[in-house]
Amino acid sequence: MRTYGTLVLLVLAACATTGFSQAKVLGLEEAKQIALERNLSVVQAQNYVQSAQSQVLAAYGSYLPTLSASAGWTRNQSESPVAIQTAIVQGIPFTAATGGITAQNSFSTGASLNYTLFDGFRREGNFGAAKSNAQSVQDQAVRMRQTIVYQTESSYLNVLRNTQLMKVNEENLKRDNKQLERIQESNRVGASAPADVYRQQSQVAVDELALIQAQSTLDKSRADLAAFIGLDATADYEIADSSISLQISKEELDSTALKYSTIGELSKRALAARPDYLSASEQLAASESGVSAARAGYFPSVSAFAGYGFYHNELTGLTQYKNMNWGISIRWNIFDAFQTNQSLQGAVATQRNAEISLAQTAITVNVDVKKAMLDLDAARKQYEVSLTGLHSATEDQKISQERYNLGAGTLLDLLVASANLVNAQANQVNAVYNYVISKRNVEYVLGERQY
Repeated sequence: MRTYGTLVLLVLAACATTGFSQAKVLGLEEAKQIALERNLSVVQAQNYVQSAQSQVLAAYGSYLPTLSASAGWTRNQSESPVAIQTAIVQGIPFTAATGGITAQNSFSTGASLNYTLFDGFRREGNFGAAKSNAQSVQDQAVRMRQTIVYQTESSYLNVLRNTQLMKVNEENLKRDNKQLERIQESNRVGASAPADVYRQQSQVAVDELALIQAQSTLDKSRADLAAFIGLDATADYEIADSSISLQISKEELDSTALKYSTIGELSKRALAARPDYLSASEQLAASESGVSAARAGYFPSVSAFAGYGFYHNELTGLTQYKNMNWGISIRWNIFDAFQTNQSLQGAVATQRNAEISLAQTAITVNVDVKKAMLDLDAARKQYEVSLTGLHSATEDQKISQERYNLGAGTLLDLLVASANLVNAQANQVNAVYNYVISKRNVEYVLGERQY
């Protein structure tokens, strides 16, 4: 019954594998491109960029004159008591009524032009702040794209890792099933004890549970990847990329170590390229421009104006009367109840906080580089050790198998050797993907790649 159940499980696993092989193959580069197009964080960041650019356009508009047009109609109506008055003109009496309701219409239209000649450098400060803010938002959007790409790579590589770990469990289950068949046959002819059969059956059951857990972990990681990049999590995708190998050559290890050998140089590169640090620098520049804009309240403002219009009591005669005006106005707010002082002090505080934020970002960048290099170095050592461990565990399992077949070893020794082999294989898989992810993490913390 145990063998039958195991065969059924293998058939189901084979069917699941076949189903995924028929699904759409999703490569790493394609997954990254989909994530950049569909991830909501990327879309939101781009919306912020467009909003910031509109603020730059508005700040630029302060250098241009403003033009407005107007038109109006006014009706004045008055009412007074009616009075009869008589007047004699050349000996002839005339009677007329005065008072009652009187009304008069008034029509007007015109255009006015205003231009700010000087406003205490307020518009210069606002324009500089808007440009710096827009660049800062753009840098943040670039960093967001880098983050999404790195997270996509990590999720994708995690799926590949879980795929390989499931294969390790599948191979282990097949190996232990074959071993169970041999032990059962030996038991039939009296060459092995029934205890060995029960012990091996127990081990096969453990292997089946491990395979089920590995399959579940793989399926969930597939769903997480699909949801993260914006695909339907219920659809089937085969995650496969031939460019990612389970074997890392010594030349690759040595060239990577040489490429990232100087932490000081890497920190300089990161500070020159990291969009989040560049964004913090732009925020500082924006705060400095904000101080200039706030200080403008202490200066007078000078503006020029001109207007041209028509007016008349009748709409048909509107163009008969014209009105033109032009001039220059100066306004100086001598005392504003310390409102300008408050604005200036707030702008100065914002500038100081921006300086602190920039310094903190520099510290974060340096720490990120240091930690990434430590992780990469540890991942390399882990991979080298895993190769040694895998070689030793493979040989030990072979020897234990031969000894058991010859009757010189116990089943317990063989089970321990097989368990060590599975652990060594899993460690080698984890070491490969830890190294690949660590290498991509170094690229991410440097921030030099543009997407």
